[in-house]
Amino acid sequence: MVREARKEDLQEILKLYLYLHEESIPEPSDCLSNTWKQILEDENHHLIVNEVAGSIVSSCVCIIIPNLTRNIRPYAFLENVVTHADFRGRGLASECLEYASQIAKRCNCYKMMLLTGSSKKETLDFYRNAGYNSTDKTAFIQWINI
Repeated sequence: MVREARKEDLQEILKLYLYLHEESIPEPSDCLSNTWKQILEDENHHLIVNEVAGSIVSSCVCIIIPNLTRNIRPYAFLENVVTHADFRGRGLASECLEYASQIAKRCNCYKMMLLTGSSKKETLDFYRNAGYNSTDKTAFIQWINI
C-alpha cells in the first residue's frame, strides 16, 4: 500500500534509509524531532512510503518547489528513492514514483527531476523505465562540509 508517511513511521523510515546510504540510525534528539515535525507539516514535502504486510519497505521523497518561470508552474524534485534489499524487483519503488507523479500532476508541476548517486546500470535503467531521462539537464552538486 502506497501512502504518505505518518508521525509513527519515523523509526521504520530511518531503518529503511540504511539501504540508501546511511550507516546508522540517528539517535533521538530535538534536532531529529524538529526535522520530522517540519517534514510532516510542510504541505510541499511528501515523504511517500510503500508497505508490505504492515512494514515500510520502499520510499521516496517528493518536494514541490514553487517557481516563477514556466507560467508560474511549480516543479517536483525527487530524492531518497530506496527499497529494502529483500523487496527489490517487485515494482514497489515504481509505485512510489507513480504516487509522486500523481502529486506532481495534482500540483500542476511542469516537470519532475531526480538525482541518483548510483552509476549501476540496473539503477539507471530503472529510472529510464520509469520515464526519466539523463539527457535534458546536467546536474552539478556542491557538497557543504561543516
